[in-house]
Amino acid sequence: MTASPTEYPDLADYLETAPLAFYAVRADDRTVAWANAAARRLADPPAIVTGTPFRDLFDVADGPVLAALLSAAPSSADASPAVATARVRTPSGARSTHLSANVGRDGTVRVAAVMSESDRSRDRALDDALSDRSAAAAALSRSRDALVASERARASENLEGAQVRSLATVLQRTLLPPVLASPPGMETAAYYHHASPDEVGGDFYDVFPLDGEAWGFFLGDVSGKGAGAAAVTSLTRYTLRAAAVFDRDPISVLQNLNSVLLPEFRGDDPRFCTVVYGTVVPSDEGAVIDLAGGGHPPPLHVRGDGTARYVDDLLGGQLVGGLPTPHFTSHRLVLSPGDVLLLYSDGVTEARVAGGRYDDDGDLLTFVADSAPTTATDLVDRVTTLVDGFGEGLQDDAALLALGMPRGASSDR
Repeated sequence: MTASPTEYPDLADYLETAPLAFYAVRADDRTVAWANAAARRLADPPAIVTGTPFRDLFDVADGPVLAALLSAAPSSADASPAVATARVRTPSGARSTHLSANVGRDGTVRVAAVMSESDRSRDRALDDALSDRSAAAAALSRSRDALVASERARASENLEGAQVRSLATVLQRTLLPPVLASPPGMETAAYYHHASPDEVGGDFYDVFPLDGEAWGFFLGDVSGKGAGAAAVTSLTRYTLRAAAVFDRDPISVLQNLNSVLLPEFRGDDPRFCTVVYGTVVPSDEGAVIDLAGGGHPPPLHVRGDGTARYVDDLLGGQLVGGLPTPHFTSHRLVLSPGDVLLLYSDGVTEARVAGGRYDDDGDLLTFVADSAPTTATDLVDRVTTLVDGFGEGLQDDAALLALGMPRGASSDR
């Protein structure tokens, strides 16, 4: 479902600090009903956006493109948003943007705009879009500062290995949540194994509130390592969080992420990621979870009755950021009291063991089923012990995220 700033009291704060420009456009007269901080800063003159015809924010020649985009925008239940490219007018001149649009439940057309420029221009736009008071802004700033320091450090022939590892550790911490949140009445647990102390890894995860009822969560893996992977990881995390509060449909969230990543990392340094994104609505009877898969290994649903299964319905989803119109998969499940949902990265399943990779014969499912019934914390502890036991066979980063519905728990809402 798509949300507007008036439908949830805390949504405006999320969108105000989003690292994308967002507009809500009236369907009847096609004027802007609402725009976030990034959109207002792009405008020429600045801040004059609300009430303005949407086409007036762009180059005159792009009028027919914008009209077609707004007309073609589907409801959020459809497979993919309408997309187009247009030149937005800014105080420094017209700048190319990639646009994606769908229709919200209030009837307005929701448009997300992504600048199509160099990494430096993207960073300036992000700096403008994220307010100083935002926790996301602070984290992103720390990520960039640590990234610059790390790159300078690597260029110095006199830098000791311990200093390189220290800088990589600092940057890695900025890419993961400092404290893992838990939806009311639920339990969460996570683990991260850093394969190389000298390089920043590409695995990421997070759990965060969306409104008074729903929470969002994700776990994913960016291609490559080092500074390039860190840049993609940072952009991916904040884009997912922003897109999640803009649209409740998990498929739409991944489509918006794809629209952001696709034009940003092309040429000689293509970057993409795999990810499982979901929303969870806890209640006294259990938790309803809606999932979307983008090329990532399927989660494990560990039931309170002692059984476990892969969420195979997510198989077939394609990676994010590599294709113009990728196919993503979705599935809804219910976590009953005593159930746990485990997300993991392929560093776990592809660890080298005698005879091949660890999960070639479904050993992870067997291991998890033998641990059931369990809790989120106990399951992560058990799989962590398993991962540590791989020793040198664990050649990639490994991340775990578990959400559990304890027996007898009730949500404090």
